Amino acid sequence: MTGRPEVLFPLFADITTLDGVGPKTAQNLEHIGITKPRDLLMTLPLSGVDRHLRGSIREVVAPATLTIEVTVQDHIPPKQRGRPYRVNVTDVDTAFQLVFFHARGDYLQRQLPTGQKRIVSGKLELFDGIAQMVHPDYMVPVAEADDIPAYEPIYPLTAGVTQRLMWKATRDALTHAADLPEWIDPSLKTQEGWPDWRDALVAAHTPPASTALAPHDPARARLAYDELFAHQMTLALARAQVRRKPGRPSQGDGTLREKVLKALPYAPTGAQTRSVEEIAQDLGSPHRMNRLLQGDVGSGKTFVALMALLTVVEAGGQGVMMAPTEILARQHLEGLRPLAEAAGVVLELLTGRDKGAERQAKLQALAQGDIQILAGTHAVFQKDVVFADLRLAVIDEQHRFGVAQRMELGAKGQAVDVLVMTATPIPRSLSLAQYGDMDVSVLDEKPPGRTPVQTALVSTDRMDEVIAKLRHAVEEGRQAYWVCPLVEESEVSDMTAAEERFKRLRAAFGDDVVGLVHGQMPPADKDAAMARFVAGDTKVLVATTVIEVGVNVPNASIMLIERAESFGLAQLHQLRGRVGRGAAASTCLLMYQAPLTETGRRRLEILRETEDGFRISEEDLAMRGAGDVIGTAQSGLPRFRIADLERQTSLMQLAQSDARKLLHDDPGLESDRGQAARTLLWLMEQDKAIRLLSIG
Repeated sequence: MTGRPEVLFPLFADITTLDGVGPKTAQNLEHIGITKPRDLLMTLPLSGVDRHLRGSIREVVAPATLTIEVTVQDHIPPKQRGRPYRVNVTDVDTAFQLVFFHARGDYLQRQLPTGQKRIVSGKLELFDGIAQMVHPDYMVPVAEADDIPAYEPIYPLTAGVTQRLMWKATRDALTHAADLPEWIDPSLKTQEGWPDWRDALVAAHTPPASTALAPHDPARARLAYDELFAHQMTLALARAQVRRKPGRPSQGDGTLREKVLKALPYAPTGAQTRSVEEIAQDLGSPHRMNRLLQGDVGSGKTFVALMALLTVVEAGGQGVMMAPTEILARQHLEGLRPLAEAAGVVLELLTGRDKGAERQAKLQALAQGDIQILAGTHAVFQKDVVFADLRLAVIDEQHRFGVAQRMELGAKGQAVDVLVMTATPIPRSLSLAQYGDMDVSVLDEKPPGRTPVQTALVSTDRMDEVIAKLRHAVEEGRQAYWVCPLVEESEVSDMTAAEERFKRLRAAFGDDVVGLVHGQMPPADKDAAMARFVAGDTKVLVATTVIEVGVNVPNASIMLIERAESFGLAQLHQLRGRVGRGAAASTCLLMYQAPLTETGRRRLEILRETEDGFRISEEDLAMRGAGDVIGTAQSGLPRFRIADLERQTSLMQLAQSDARKLLHDDPGLESDRGQAARTLLWLMEQDKAIRLLSIG
């Protein structure tokens, strides 16, 4: 199939081919992303108005919208300018008035001839005890009663586009939609009781009642599923594409891993063991690995990553572990070093700081294969960095790393396996939308040796009390983080807030006790301030959220977050994860500015109740919506027109397994259902998938 199937042509025609849509309206519709009939059909009504015909206005309690047959009695034109024009009418039971402002009398005489019957529909209100309908939405002769929908769908609008126009245009667009061959698995369709695609469209645009507007209504659920299925087909094709590229099987003999297990102070958790096995299997297979290791704060991802790296070293290859910042790269190095030494493996660090002869020596050792595991920042991408035999790249914190960089990394080795680690637990539905092309391992248990963190809420007006308690803790030799609020959007004001707090705490504790890090500092100063805190020279570190990811200071056992209500749940959870890393009992104080909103309080209470990052992320999604949880701008989350990620998680899972199964059974999409799925990909504008198919 070289181009868009002909059956879809009418849906991709110019929007001005639709009834009532001229060039001006077309421009207005473009503001809400509607440029062709297909877009219009995928814009479903948000609500509806009941317009079924009633006998008398006495059947409803004003104010209410109603549709009624009336007899026109007489016209009362206004006595002076600016006053309304009134028309007295009666239904079978009682009299009321139709009211018009700025109306032309001759037009109303034609529309509502005295003594004639008309059907009017609009909002009935009481004004000084008199029932009135101001500017009825519809006034038609009885013969044209069918022009008024019994239940009128209400669409999302933009300036210059009326409901009436949307109604007319969508009716016309529906006539352009042909019956398409079925792409949904027949048994699934029967089980869910879903209608055919075209019937589902018609039903969704002509809801019989408000119940038909719910996401689980069969017609809407079907259309949402189509969207998710097309998205998951694209990801599954991308995944198949990666898997089709030959990988290099790296089968380790387990000797190095055995040494590490012996050196570990405690046994790995079940989740760690399971993930290590899943990764080893991928590494040993002829396909390329593209796996996401998703673990909550402190679930022991580093250990799993090391076991993966050792597997390729056992097989005679090299591994690289990439971090987004130098601080984190150093930390990886420190975390891995004792265990790598136990295994007798050479581990080195390469960052932008390495210069001159030292850098040359490292590069040479790397090219000769003397360095077996390299930890580093993006500096490992530079042209002159050459590996003897790079087989595995472990990338920390995916969202700071684009697909393009993963590709560059692939170019460093013949067929590099990729393991991405993220400490941000993402709800299942979002991780499927974002990482559906990857296989996922989840660490959902805490290793022994981590103390639970006590979380408390305290209002900012108790600041002095908090500072006094903190002074006491510091005198006992404890260390604390003090995270400053997120001010507006500008980093400059974040910096000011941090500097103000730093001054105040320095006055309270003495100069050399308090350190400061914020996003505007030169990297070297930031590293130095962190290093002093890690060494225990400073006891309190005042920081903006730069410390959110990965910093490990086991002696720090207090986390103070000022104006906690201004942070996202996931962010607060990440920050709290910076403490509770040592043996000391740890505390996290969430300071809030009273009064809190209902949701603000709920959010902080969830943190007090649980340390389970996955549960927190599900709550976060329910409260904030998908775009906010990942920060849609940079998340690469697809925008769905119909599907609702918050309420239709199970549909997303269904779509993923179905898409993978279809491609497994029919990799070229040649079967009848495969061909139908191709039509769906064209319909959903999944050009990327279509390109993958044509390459495939």
